[in-house]
Amino acid sequence: NLVAGAEATATLMRGFTTVRDMGGPVFGLKRAIDEGTVAGPRIYPSGAIITITSGHGDFRQPFEVPRIVGTPLSRGELLGAAMIADSPDEVRVRVREQLMQGASQIKLTAGGGVASPHSPLDASTFTEAELRAAVEAAGNWGTYVTVHAYTNESIRRAIAAGVKCIEHGHLMDEATAKLIAEKGVWLSMQAFPDELAHAFPPGSFEREKAMEVFAGTDKTYKLAKKYKIKTAFGTDILFSPQLAPRHGELLTKLVQWYTPAETLVMATGTNAQLLALSGKRNPYPGKLGVVEEGALADLLLVDGDPIANIKLIEDPEKNLLVIMKDGRIYKNALRK
Repeated sequence: NLVAGAEATATLMRGFTTVRDMGGPVFGLKRAIDEGTVAGPRIYPSGAIITITSGHGDFRQPFEVPRIVGTPLSRGELLGAAMIADSPDEVRVRVREQLMQGASQIKLTAGGGVASPHSPLDASTFTEAELRAAVEAAGNWGTYVTVHAYTNESIRRAIAAGVKCIEHGHLMDEATAKLIAEKGVWLSMQAFPDELAHAFPPGSFEREKAMEVFAGTDKTYKLAKKYKIKTAFGTDILFSPQLAPRHGELLTKLVQWYTPAETLVMATGTNAQLLALSGKRNPYPGKLGVVEEGALADLLLVDGDPIANIKLIEDPEKNLLVIMKDGRIYKNALRK
């Protein structure tokens, strides 16, 4: 918890005033930031990710199987990292538990993932009925469901169930990209650095999956541009304190596909529109991503023109002279 608080402060000092946390026990950290105990960004929390037995997020050991409903929870569930649900009724319970704790949106893992040891990338996890149960439960609270999904099948099944946002999508084809655009579904994409694979041991199942996902990044961004998909900027840095300080660098990587101006708009105004999907579950009522009277007063002063040289964002300690969140100045390098 102490490390998380320090990292939250560092995130704010990199110029990120608001984040959407897509899975984990973050409610206490959010409260500490909101109450001023710790300096950090606003957090839109999902709470525990919801997964299935053997799905992405199921980190249990073999001796913990079989899972019997009503018996003690696994360590990951007790921590609030992930909750396992294997039927529509269980999904409803797990969704409602996260909403009870203050989740602004709900995250399910609709397909296989890189980090989970029991979860092949090609696996489609939740059934459509289970996904629909989550969408219904979240909708009853006025908010939305987003899903971790890489493959065509997992993305299409989620869209059929009414999911509003896809996290990742790196292995989708052109027909699926077209469907995402036609249905007005959001795509939260990440330009993964290859070094992120080093978080996993050489030759491991996880590293092999990471490299397969990373290989799809270029194609997916090109499809997102071609079909004008509503695309958000995300990072998904896990298990790597070495990569965490490189948030700005991950943003500047987008100039492979977007202009500097388009990139900066995505990380500010466009991302703010996605955050607003949480409706009345929005923990921070007010307009984000715009500079206008009555909006939440977040401003960065850059020493230079980031549209002409977006790499200025890569060195926030040097180039971000002023960082303001909610009208409060957290950094002022202009002060003598």
